[in-house]
Amino acid sequence: MRVKAMSYADEANMISFRHATVLAGTGADPVDDATVVVEGAVIKDVLSSARAGARVSGEVVNCRGMTVMPGLIDAHVHVCALDVDLSAQRRNYPTSLMAYAIAKAIKQALDQGFTTVRDAGGADWGMKEAVKRGLIAGPRMFVSGHPLSQSGGHADYRTRAENQVGCDCGDAIGMLPSIADGVDEVRRAARTQLRRGADAIKVMAGGGVVSPTDRLESVQYQPDELRAAVSEAQAAGTYVLAHAYTPQAIRAAVGAGVRSIEHGNFLDEDTAELMAKSGTFLVPTFVTYEKMHEQGRERGMTKAQLTKLELVLENGLEGLRHALRAGVPIASGSDLLGDLSRYKTRELEIKASVMGAHAALVSTTRTNAELIGIADEVGTIEAGKRADMLVVNGDPLTDIALLQEETNLLAIVKAGQFHKRLL
Repeated sequence: MRVKAMSYADEANMISFRHATVLAGTGADPVDDATVVVEGAVIKDVLSSARAGARVSGEVVNCRGMTVMPGLIDAHVHVCALDVDLSAQRRNYPTSLMAYAIAKAIKQALDQGFTTVRDAGGADWGMKEAVKRGLIAGPRMFVSGHPLSQSGGHADYRTRAENQVGCDCGDAIGMLPSIADGVDEVRRAARTQLRRGADAIKVMAGGGVVSPTDRLESVQYQPDELRAAVSEAQAAGTYVLAHAYTPQAIRAAVGAGVRSIEHGNFLDEDTAELMAKSGTFLVPTFVTYEKMHEQGRERGMTKAQLTKLELVLENGLEGLRHALRAGVPIASGSDLLGDLSRYKTRELEIKASVMGAHAALVSTTRTNAELIGIADEVGTIEAGKRADMLVVNGDPLTDIALLQEETNLLAIVKAGQFHKRLL
């Protein structure tokens, strides 16, 4: 617990969360009967019970029996994925309707306790800016724009009967690919996404479940193409996140210098050791496979897609075990599509079955902040950090599933402002 002497000059702008169990998100044990003092948008102080009585000023919120913890971070969302069938949504949504539906999806993430999200393909600078300007309610957003895919790769939604990429309907925003083949096209595509405001570049380095024509085990993009994307991102002061399932695809992406591997379900022991040595983050996304497996058939997934889905579902937790043993930095994402996004916090319970509840919570707070590059601002309850916090009814270390019920989130605080308050 970090305790600092502070002078409190503006009591009118101060809130003290008293008598809370503080779960800092650092990995340290929780501290009982503590006080978190928020001044403006910042955590001003974290006080033990012995020091709090004479130091508390401003508004006091009694949090006895409750847990104060960092706001959750989801490092792999798709707020523009309005349906499980991504190829059909462009035909079903005019751009205007899509924009309103996306705004609702963005707000839903904050309602679930996620004060920061990284969109892994689809969301653009305008959506991020709409939240920043207060035009819509939502978490702080980091976006990667259109994902880079080779022809026939994971983000190429064309069937074998189609030649044109996309259609002239509902294709101004949302889940659109940037099809790029060869080093020069990859460089141009990466530069275009950066120009349009992408915070990072997403590449499809291997096959996927919902894509119609690629094999799950396929390795996509040649090493020089992957290195081109990484070099462009690094030149702009950012990084590349790579969709990859198999050891071969993961090794190619790690060798090119990507910062994070998304999914990684078939990760083996040797490849996990390579990731650990390189400092490459793993972003597992188990809940999306669970929910699509439960509901995929009724939502129109093809037999081929369901077969691929079963493979990734069967192997994912073993990949996580390899990562944990090797010391890979394990982040957290959900990757849910459409209205399945209501299950975001179920991801933590699945991870906890392997990592334990505390480590699963650290993965979605501190580690995700480290991955995104904002660990000096958010991810832990410490003095000087931005006041992105949750007040939880109960103890998520004892029952991590309680985070799945929004009624257990008694307060959601983003940058010192209450988005939700039930106390």
